[in-house]
Amino acid sequence: MRFASGLPTWYGLLVETIEPRSRLTLALKLGDSVHMSPLLRRVCRRSGCPEERAGEWLLKCAVERGASHYDRPFSSDLPPDQTDLSNEELGVTLCLGQHPYNSAFIRAAAQLLSSPRTDASRLAKLAVMERVEPVLLHIAAAAARFDPEAQPWAYLRAHLPRRLSFPPEALPHWSRFVSQTGITPFGGGPDIKWLRRREPGP
Repeated sequence: MRFASGLPTWYGLLVETIEPRSRLTLALKLGDSVHMSPLLRRVCRRSGCPEERAGEWLLKCAVERGASHYDRPFSSDLPPDQTDLSNEELGVTLCLGQHPYNSAFIRAAAQLLSSPRTDASRLAKLAVMERVEPVLLHIAAAAARFDPEAQPWAYLRAHLPRRLSFPPEALPHWSRFVSQTGITPFGGGPDIKWLRRREPGP
C-alpha cells in the first residue's frame, strides 16, 4: 500500500493514498464506455486544476463540504473550493467513469450527497447527462438496507433508469458506506449507521 504525502501514518492511523493504483477507469471496471464529461471539463476550467488531479481536488472539496469520514492530508498546492459548483455537481463529478478507479471518490460522493438538502431531481438529471446512473443506483441500493426513506436515495431508486448491469464487486461493498460502532448498549449486533453529510452550522 502507498501512503499520502509519503507519510506512513496520520495520528497513528494508516492513510490510503488518493493517487489511483492503476489507469483502469471506473467505466472500464463497470464494462461501460468512457463518457468524456463536459461537466469535468467545466470543473477543471473553473478550478484551475488539471484533469489528472481533478479527483484529488474533488475529494478535498467534498471533505470540506461535509464528507468528513474521508478527511485526510491533502496537498497544499490544490486550488481552493469553487462555491459556484453545487454539491450535486461535485458528487456526480466524483462518480464519473473517466476517472481512474478509486473507491474513495465514490464513497465520499455518497456521504456528500446523503442529505435532505440535496436536490434529488437535479441530481437525477445530472446523473443521466453524465452517465453515472449505475454508480448512484448502487449507492441508493445500499442506503435502502439501513435507511429506506433517506433522500436523495429513495428518489433515485424510483426515478433513475437502470442503464447498465455490472459485476457486484465492481463497486464498493455496502459496508463502505456506513459506520459501524461495535456492539449496541443492549447487547445486540453492531450499531450500523448510514453515513450522512455533516451539515454546516446555522
